[in-house]
Amino acid sequence: MPTTHAPATDPDQLAPAAEQSAVRTLLRLWPYVRPVRARWAGAAAVAVVASCLSLVFPVVLKWIVDGPVTDHDPGGVWLGAGVLLALGVAEALLFGLRRWLVARPLAGVEAAMRADLYRHLQRLPVAFHDRWASGQLLSRGTTDLMVVRMFLAFPLTFLIVNGVTIVAGFVLLVAQDWGLGLILLAPALPLMVLCYRFESTYASASRRAQDQVGDLTTVVEESVLGIRIIKGFGRHRSQARAFRELSRTLRGIELTKARLLAGVLSVITLLPELALGAALVLGSVQVADGKLSAGTLVAFLSTALALRWPIDSIGFLVAMSQEAATATRRIFEVLDAPQESEEVPAAGAPAPQDTAGGLRFEGVRFRYPDAPDASEPVLVSIDLEVRSGETMALVGATGSGKTTLTALVPRLHELTGGRITLDGRDIVSMEREELRTLVSVAFEEPTLFSASVAENVLMGAAGADAAQLDRALGVAQAGFVQALPEGADTQVGEQGLSLSGGQRQRLALARAVVGSPRFLVLDDPLSALDVHTEALVEAALREVLAASTALVVAHRPSTVLLADRVALLSGGRITAVGTHQELLRANAEYRHLMSGTDPETGIEEDGQDGPEGKGTR
Repeated sequence: MPTTHAPATDPDQLAPAAEQSAVRTLLRLWPYVRPVRARWAGAAAVAVVASCLSLVFPVVLKWIVDGPVTDHDPGGVWLGAGVLLALGVAEALLFGLRRWLVARPLAGVEAAMRADLYRHLQRLPVAFHDRWASGQLLSRGTTDLMVVRMFLAFPLTFLIVNGVTIVAGFVLLVAQDWGLGLILLAPALPLMVLCYRFESTYASASRRAQDQVGDLTTVVEESVLGIRIIKGFGRHRSQARAFRELSRTLRGIELTKARLLAGVLSVITLLPELALGAALVLGSVQVADGKLSAGTLVAFLSTALALRWPIDSIGFLVAMSQEAATATRRIFEVLDAPQESEEVPAAGAPAPQDTAGGLRFEGVRFRYPDAPDASEPVLVSIDLEVRSGETMALVGATGSGKTTLTALVPRLHELTGGRITLDGRDIVSMEREELRTLVSVAFEEPTLFSASVAENVLMGAAGADAAQLDRALGVAQAGFVQALPEGADTQVGEQGLSLSGGQRQRLALARAVVGSPRFLVLDDPLSALDVHTEALVEAALREVLAASTALVVAHRPSTVLLADRVALLSGGRITAVGTHQELLRANAEYRHLMSGTDPETGIEEDGQDGPEGKGTR
């Protein structure tokens, strides 16, 4: 169980996105917002009206002070109070209406983005998932999407609302008294410079924090899935220590963000307050000198106080916008990753012949996409023919590329060179859906989902019925299913960890054979079975293999004996093809793999003779 985690993404890959401005990044959300633009714009307009109503309060106050109060008219004061109450109720109702208008459509925007992200993840090549930590992908699909939705619902709206309110308010201030208005405008330029510098610094800290959340999510996920290993080896303390270290790093970054935000908020609050204090002193002097009416000063100060929250909120809104921009970049880093290429067969292509060709590898080369250019390919030049209806066993030393070769058949990886054909058709010219309908796979490490036994098995064939399910379970000798609490409807739990390794492997084999596939690719499908169960599965599997063209990765002689012929993979090439007995007689490396003999002498490593109990030199 790893205790440290490298960054999940390639910095070179992220550089172009990181150089984009926050505005350009956030504009990428427009295709999702477009369908709800009318309702969102309506909500923004309602919020602008509600906010601007607060600027009417000072006008009413000015009328009350210079009119009814000065004239000692109680009826006029009560009338003014009623107008203020009506304005307050109207403002509250309008803000409630704004919330109602945006709640449903923006929840739809989040759902649409989440669906697109999930759909895209399913279509990304396996090499992408090999490079990215699952926690990074989980955090993008949950935390980052929530941040984007919150931005669309609150900061984006109030950047517009507060901007309009501030402009309208300052126009009103200057109209009431241009001298005092200019005093309040004095901090504007320093605040704009401060916000510009804060934006870039906070964006960097926000990116580090959200990436750290992804790493933390990865640790939690690995710890939950690997809890048996952690407990079995007593590694809970080291895992807790690793989690604390990542948490401490995240805490440090969040404190940096808090310091940055606290600094900018203190300045944003202080400068306008100083300007307001200066305006108050100067205005009071003017009232005392008779140059300004008391009502005008009250209205001026009330307008300035009404602008206090829109100005003070600038720091929060900029910070939340930067976090939303970072979240958007992280989401589009995944959405921009190229999907598996999909090539449509050429029009008029001849229909394949059911009995022609089988499975052929012609000059197949493969190097992993993230491997250094100078490194040797995993597969150098594979030439192999599996005849139609034949079962070919693939044998090789650990790390020789057997699993990689089998993954090329359903195009889980793309070839670097050469081609693979099924019944004479190049797999590259076939739609993936068709290809993966023809080819069924079972991997050495069985993966089950949080679903019922039946749902897990029937994933192998769309539209398969109960009879096919029973047949597949019978082939895999999965009779234990009937003893489960609800039979085939029993939920197996996450990763199928409620079952033993052998049970999971038998269900994975049942999933591979349930649809009676034309081509079958099995990667050491019986490695977790005991000898007696393995013999029963092999006997039942022979009937399935007889009706398919099969490539079977094998490590045990008993599995090899299922095959008509055997191919030996060594050094990235197929070095020998023949029957099991032929290769035992003629190939020292094959004898070594099958029986543990020294490949040079044919003598077993424990000093005994070869597979037949006789010397083979």
